Amino acid sequence: MATSTYVERLVNLLDPEQNIFLNCTAEDAADALASGDPERVRAIDGQFALVHKDGQTVRMARSIGRPMRYFLAKRAEGPCLVIAERIDEIQSFLESEGLADQFHPSYTRMVPAHHVTELELVGCPDPKPSYTRYFDPDQGTLPADLDALGEAYVGTLADECNKWLDRIDDDAPIGVLFSGGIDSGSIFLVLRHLLLERGEAPTRLKAFTLSVEGGSDVEQAHAFLDELGLSMFLEVVETEKEQVDFREAIRVTEDYKPLDVQAATMTLALCRGIRDRYPDWTYLVDGDGGDENLKDYPIDENPELTIRSVLNNQMLYQEGWGVDALKHSDTYSGGQSRGHVRSYAPARHFGFEGFSPYCLPNVIEVAENIPFVELTDWEPEKLYELKGEIVQRGVKAVTGQEMPTFEKTRFQHGAVDDNGFDELFPESEQTYRQAFAEIHE
Repeated sequence: MATSTYVERLVNLLDPEQNIFLNCTAEDAADALASGDPERVRAIDGQFALVHKDGQTVRMARSIGRPMRYFLAKRAEGPCLVIAERIDEIQSFLESEGLADQFHPSYTRMVPAHHVTELELVGCPDPKPSYTRYFDPDQGTLPADLDALGEAYVGTLADECNKWLDRIDDDAPIGVLFSGGIDSGSIFLVLRHLLLERGEAPTRLKAFTLSVEGGSDVEQAHAFLDELGLSMFLEVVETEKEQVDFREAIRVTEDYKPLDVQAATMTLALCRGIRDRYPDWTYLVDGDGGDENLKDYPIDENPELTIRSVLNNQMLYQEGWGVDALKHSDTYSGGQSRGHVRSYAPARHFGFEGFSPYCLPNVIEVAENIPFVELTDWEPEKLYELKGEIVQRGVKAVTGQEMPTFEKTRFQHGAVDDNGFDELFPESEQTYRQAFAEIHE
């Protein structure tokens, strides 16, 4: 009598070319994940999404800088695990295999950043993933010296940017998504400083600023660069309101969270404008992650948060409430681990290679070690002032330049005129959710 053979299957649709390794080869990174040792995975520096299969055991690990999702399909001969960057890639594969009836977007899972996710490819019932943290920084261990903190934070940022410059062509143009705010401003000044130090032409650098029929960012970007005598680096990308559609951003990011969709909408408009002007441009750098690192969000806008929850919970803004929390979503991971698609997906959509140095674990680790409680004494206003103080001092220490700072404005507000935001974006979150649901109707 013939015996049936149990065959589990792994389908990895991730593009390995999208990984950015700053201190090792792709083979080294794969070996680290294969070992199952979280310390070896933590040693990988860069933006990555990795998969390894050992028998029926599959391990997955990613940094914030690259999304990663999976779906477990049932087959008579055994389970099939599909891993991809996007939900629609999973859907297309299942359709090609005649498994479309099993698909629903809510059945896909996002791998949480900073964890090794392990899954056993066994039959019914569905296996439950296990999570092992590979990035576990201490909190508040550095001295409460603003100059030293700035130098450590921006110094680490500069080290990471230098490693990135090592891996790209030394004459390739580099675009910074630039609003003149603290994060994009510091990225621009650090990159320019590094290019000069390396003896490379700083003219390969360009600061791209979006204007949707106006907006305060253009004025702020001009003021920032004019003050430093660097206005020749600025290029304003202008677009019409009719070309800006939040529904397109929902399709590209495959998410419906209003703030992230709004930011992605503007990033799409900026990336489209850059691509239209420069068909061969490759590298874009952004300041995403700077707000999360230095906890610079208005706490009173979120009824779930208090100053104590923000300062007491490790990497709350980067990871949300955590994989073991009641509010942890199966379909999405939390915090910026989920929300970083607002930057990554638009750049990828238009064929750019994006780099987000503030999202790298080495930079986040310094930020987590800042003694926020001692420096703020639990006062939100002191917390909001801290980011500018630390980054400005750090930029001075690293580049020698006095970085201008301005009042914080979200990208989606600064890129459009005062009345334009309400014209472009609905007020109700339900409208965003409905637009997302319509994609898969």
